[in-house]
Amino acid sequence: MDDILRQIGVVVREVQRRDHQGRPARVVVASRAYDTSIEDLWDALTNAERIPRWFLPISGELRLGGRYQFQGNAGGEITACEPPARLAVTWEGPGGPTSWVTLTLEPESDARTRLTLEHMAHLGDGAFWDRFGPGAVGVGWDGAMRGLGLHLSTGAAVDPAKAMAWSMSDEGKAFSRACAEAWGQAAIASGDDPAKARASAERTAAFYTGAPVPD
Repeated sequence: MDDILRQIGVVVREVQRRDHQGRPARVVVASRAYDTSIEDLWDALTNAERIPRWFLPISGELRLGGRYQFQGNAGGEITACEPPARLAVTWEGPGGPTSWVTLTLEPESDARTRLTLEHMAHLGDGAFWDRFGPGAVGVGWDGAMRGLGLHLSTGAAVDPAKAMAWSMSDEGKAFSRACAEAWGQAAIASGDDPAKARASAERTAAFYTGAPVPD
C-alpha cells in the first residue's frame, strides 16, 4: 500500500473551469516530474517508435496540422507543436465528442522535467463525463503517466499484456481506486458538490476495476 500511495502522490491533480469556443468546459490537469532531460521527455512523447513502448501504437502524419490515430483508441489533429515545450491535439474517441489535450514540458533541472497534461471537454458532451466526473479521463491518464515513468526509468518497453494483467491485479485495482478517489477530491476542491463528486469517483473506481458500476 505504501508503494501505491507513493505512485498516487507523484501526480498533482486539479480540475479547472473554463470557457472554450463559447461554451463552458471542464479541464482535468495532471502534473508529474520525471528524472530525465526535457529533450528526452519530448522524444518519448512524440517519437512514433517510442510512444508504443509506454502507451499505444500510433499511426498518421505526426506533424503540425497532421492527423494521428492511436490503435484501438482516440485519434485527432495536431494543433500545436513547439519542441520541446508544448504539444496540443484534438482528442476524438470512437463515436464520442471531440475534446482537447495539451502537454507542456518545463525543465526543473538539466536532468528533471515536469510534464503537465490538460484534457478539456465541454460540459454535457456525453453521459460518460457527466456520470463519472474528472476520473473518467483522469484515471486513464494516471495509468499512462505511470507507464511513461516505467519506460523512462528503464529505457525498456512496457509489455501491454503484463500492463493489462497488472491493472486487474489487487495492486492495480488499488491504484485505480486511489486515483479515482484523488480525482474526486480534486473535483471537490474545484467547487463540485462533495456528495456528487464522491459518487462519481465510486463509479469511476468500479469502471476501472471491473466491478458493477453503481447507479
